[in-house]
Amino acid sequence: MMEEEEFEFAEDLEAILHLTPEVQLAIEQVFPSQDPLDRADFNAVEYINTLFPTEQSLANIDDVVNKIRLKIRRLDDNIRTVVRGQTNVGQDGRQALEEAQIAIQQLFGKIKDIKDKAEKSEQMVKEITRDIKQLDHGKRHLTTSITTLNHLHMLAGGVDSLEAMTRKRQYGEVANLLQGVVNVLEHFHKYMGIPQIRQLSERVKAAQSELGTQILADFEESFPAQGSKRPGGPSNVLRDACLVANVLDPRIKQEIIKKFIRQHLSEYLVLFQENQDVAWLDKIDRRYAWIKRQLVDYEEKYLRMFPEEWCMTERIAVEFCHITRVELAKVMRTRAKEIEVKLLLFAIQRTTNFEGLLAKRFTGCTLTDTPGQKRPESPLETTNPFLEDEAGEDVGTDKDQDLAKPRKPKAPDNPFHGIVSKCFEPHLYVYIESQDKNLGELIDRFVADFRAQGPPKAGTEEGGAVLPSCADLFVYYKKCMVQCSQLSTGEPMIALTTIFQKFLREYAWKILSGNLPKSSSNSGGLTISSLLKEKEGSEAAKFTMDELCLICSILSTAEYCLATTQQLEEKLKEKVDKLLMERINLTGEMDTFSTVISNSIQLLVQDLDAACDPALTAMSKMPWQSVEHVGDQSPYVTSIIMHIKQNVPIIRDNLASTRKYFTQFCIKFTNSFIPKFINHLFRCKPISMVGAEQLLLDTHSLKTVLLDLPSIGSQVLRKAPASYTKIVVKGMTRAEMILKVVMAPHEPPVVFVDNYIKLLADGNPETFQKILDMKGLKRSEQSSMLELFRQRLPTPPSGADSGSSLFSTPTPEQESSRIRKLEKLIKKRL
Repeated sequence: MMEEEEFEFAEDLEAILHLTPEVQLAIEQVFPSQDPLDRADFNAVEYINTLFPTEQSLANIDDVVNKIRLKIRRLDDNIRTVVRGQTNVGQDGRQALEEAQIAIQQLFGKIKDIKDKAEKSEQMVKEITRDIKQLDHGKRHLTTSITTLNHLHMLAGGVDSLEAMTRKRQYGEVANLLQGVVNVLEHFHKYMGIPQIRQLSERVKAAQSELGTQILADFEESFPAQGSKRPGGPSNVLRDACLVANVLDPRIKQEIIKKFIRQHLSEYLVLFQENQDVAWLDKIDRRYAWIKRQLVDYEEKYLRMFPEEWCMTERIAVEFCHITRVELAKVMRTRAKEIEVKLLLFAIQRTTNFEGLLAKRFTGCTLTDTPGQKRPESPLETTNPFLEDEAGEDVGTDKDQDLAKPRKPKAPDNPFHGIVSKCFEPHLYVYIESQDKNLGELIDRFVADFRAQGPPKAGTEEGGAVLPSCADLFVYYKKCMVQCSQLSTGEPMIALTTIFQKFLREYAWKILSGNLPKSSSNSGGLTISSLLKEKEGSEAAKFTMDELCLICSILSTAEYCLATTQQLEEKLKEKVDKLLMERINLTGEMDTFSTVISNSIQLLVQDLDAACDPALTAMSKMPWQSVEHVGDQSPYVTSIIMHIKQNVPIIRDNLASTRKYFTQFCIKFTNSFIPKFINHLFRCKPISMVGAEQLLLDTHSLKTVLLDLPSIGSQVLRKAPASYTKIVVKGMTRAEMILKVVMAPHEPPVVFVDNYIKLLADGNPETFQKILDMKGLKRSEQSSMLELFRQRLPTPPSGADSGSSLFSTPTPEQESSRIRKLEKLIKKRL
C-alpha cells in the first residue's frame, strides 16, 4: 500500500504542470524570456531535434547533457533558496499587522482627546461672548431708534415747511425740499401702521396734489389757451415750478408740456387751415419756414424756463410734424385730383429735406415717450447700393456697372424719416403711373432710335456689343428705385416692381426679339419646327455679316439683361419691407431673356445648318457606285468647310464676351449637323467599295473640321471643351462605323450581321435595312439578311423594346430628335 502511494506521488511530480492562460500571460510580463524551455507550448521532441539536427551532431551529446544537468542544478538551487526565504514570511507578516493595529488604537485615542478639548474651548468662548452680543444688539437698536427719530423730526418739520412754502409759491425752495421729504418718507413705509406716520404721509400727498394743481393754474394764467403769449418772457416762478414738476407725478409734467406746445402751435393751425391757399403742396416750404422761426423764437424767450432734459425744442418740432402729417393728408384727400407728379415730388423732396434737418438738429429721444404717439418706422436696412447717389451723383456715368457695383450701406438711419412724408404714401400711385408712362415713352424711343440708326455694323466696335439702350433702361430703373425707396418701402415698391416687369418684357420682345433677322424658311419669325425642315434643291439665303453681328449683339444684350435683372431683383428685395419680399419675383422676366438667348443661338445654328444643306444634298445625289478611285476630299466637303470658315469666326469674335454661349452654339450646330449628315449618308445608295472609301475619307475630314470648330480661323489655338469634343467624336464615329459596315463583304451573312452588331450596336431593323440598301443588295437577299439579323440579336432585357438600341445610350440622331421635340413643345407653350 505504501509503495502504491509513493508511486502515485512520483507520477504527480513527474506530470506536466498546466497553467491557465491568464497566469501564463502574467508570468511572461513579469519574467520575459526568450528561452524555449520557458514557453507554455514547449515540445521536448522539437527542442531535441533543434539541438541535434543531424547524426553528426550527436557527437556532442555529452556536452549538451552536461549543460542541461548544470542548468537543472542551478534551478534546484534557486528553488531551494526561494523556499527557505519564505519560511518566516507568515510570522513576520502577523507581527507587522499586530504592530499596525496597536498604532491605530493609539492614534484614535489622541484624536478623541483633541475633540473633547475643542468642545470645552467652544463652550468657554460662548460663555465669554454672551454678554458682548447682548451689548451689540442693544447698540444696534439704539442707533436705529435715534436715526428713526431724526428722520421723523425731519419729516414733520419738512411737511410743515412744505405746506407753508406751497401757500407762498416759493417753488425754488419747494423743489429741493420736496425731493428730500419724499426720500425721508421712503424710510417709513414699514411704519405706515402707526397713525401719526400715516397722517404725515397723507399730508405729503395732499401737498403734492396741491402743488400740481397750483402749478397748472399758474401756467394756464401765464399761457392762456386763447390769446397772446405773456409779454416780457417767462418768469422765474414758472422756471422753479418746472423743477417742482420734475419731482411730482409725471402726469403733471406731461400736462404742462402738452398745454405749452398746444398754445405755441395754435397760430400754425389757424394760418395753415385746409381752406387757406398756403395749405397746398406748392407752398409747403412756408410750413417749414414757419416752424423754423417759431423754434428760434422759443429758444430766445423760453429756453431757460424748461429744464434741459425736457427737450422742449425737439418736442415742439415733433408735435409740429404730427400735426403737419395729419393736415397734409386731409388736404390731399380733399384735392386728390389736383396732385401732379412734379408737385408731389417737389413736396416729398422738401419734406424729406426737412426730416433730414431735424435728424441733424435733434437726437429723436422724444419719439418714444410722446403721449399717444408712436415712433415712425425707419427703413429696414440701408443696404441699397443706389442710396449713395442722393448727393447728386450723375446717374448717367458708368451705365454698364450701375447695378453691378457693390456699394457701401449708408450710415445711421434717420429717426425722423417718414414722420411727415408718410402722408404721401397713399398718393404715390400718381408717381407710379407717371413712371409707367415715362417708361413706355422710353421704350418707344428705343425702338425709333434703333430703326433710325440701323443695326450694328460688322467690323465696328458696336458689332456684337451690348445695345446702349439696355444700359439706359437700367439706369432709369436705378433712378426710379432711388426715388421710390426714399418715399416708401411698402406697397408702392411692389407697384414699381410690377412696372419694371412689364417693361423688361416689352424690351425683350420689342427691342431684342423684334429686331432678330427673320428666317428665310419662315418669314413670320423663328419657330423650332422650321429647323426640322430640310431645304433641298436650292441654295438657301444666308444671313449677311451685318445680320450675324446683329444676332450676336442681341444675344449679348439679352445676357446682360438676364444678369442685371437678377441683381435688380436682389436689390428690390433688400429695400422692400421684409413681409413683402416674397412678392418680388423677376423669374418670368429672366426666363424671357433666356428665351431670347435661345432663339438667337437657334438662328445662328439654322443659318449655318441651312448653308450646309445644298452640299449634303449634292453628296446624296452623287453616283457613288461609279467612283473608280479615292482622291482628295470631295467638293461638297470643301463647300461645307467654306461655309463654316465664313460664319464661325464672325460669331466667335462677336461673342467673345459671352464665351459660354458660343460653346452652346457649337454644341447645338453639331447636334443638328451630324444627324443630318448621317441621314444624307443613308441616301447614298448604292455605294461601291471605292465609293465607301471616299466617303470614309470625307467623313474623317469633316470630323477633323468639327473638332476644330471652336477655334477655326483663330490665331489663338484653344482646346475645345470636353463636352463638345465628346459629342463630335461619338456622332462622327457612328458615321465612320456605318461606312465600315458598308465596306465589309456580306458573305458569309452570319459574319456580316455579327460585324454590324459589333460595330454599330444598333438593334433597329430599319437602320440595318438602310445599310443593306447602301450595299445595293436585292430584296430577296435583304429578306434573308433581315431574318438572320433578328435571330442574331441579343435577347433584350425584360420590359425593353425589342427594336430599341442594344445599349441604353441613345444615338446622336435620337438625341437631336429629342432635343428638337422638347424645343418645339416649349415654343408652342410660349
